[in-house]
Amino acid sequence: MSNQVFKIVQIEALPDVVKPLLDAFGSRRKIALYGDMGAGKTTLVKAIATHLGVRENTASPTFSLVNQYSYVNAESAECLLHHLDLYRLRNTQEALDIGIEDLLEDPWYCFIEWPQVIEPLLPTDVVHLTIEALSDQTRQITLR
Repeated sequence: MSNQVFKIVQIEALPDVVKPLLDAFGSRRKIALYGDMGAGKTTLVKAIATHLGVRENTASPTFSLVNQYSYVNAESAECLLHHLDLYRLRNTQEALDIGIEDLLEDPWYCFIEWPQVIEPLLPTDVVHLTIEALSDQTRQITLR
């Protein structure tokens, strides 16, 4: 599969990229988010959550490690979205201790910031999404 690249020139244009991104994910629901601190990983997850219909206030799971949100899909089924921030984890065992395997095996969206520590545990069909800050407002999202 070749890389897909999305460019956001201004933060206000982020919602316009969400649907094409979700379409590019296809049936894949595990998304590993790569990018420098401040690149926009959490902002992207918030935009996706809003698009899916999450009504709760989404926030970075920096200290909780895992945030879970619910939404109702187009078929009126209750769904979940997991948002993980693994920046503070030191090794794979710490990830296993928080139940990462269950989150990687369930059918729900799971967005993982700083996934490097759990790469050996990621499913083979994981979406690798890299966000690069090209300027204060411009971001490039590369999906593979």
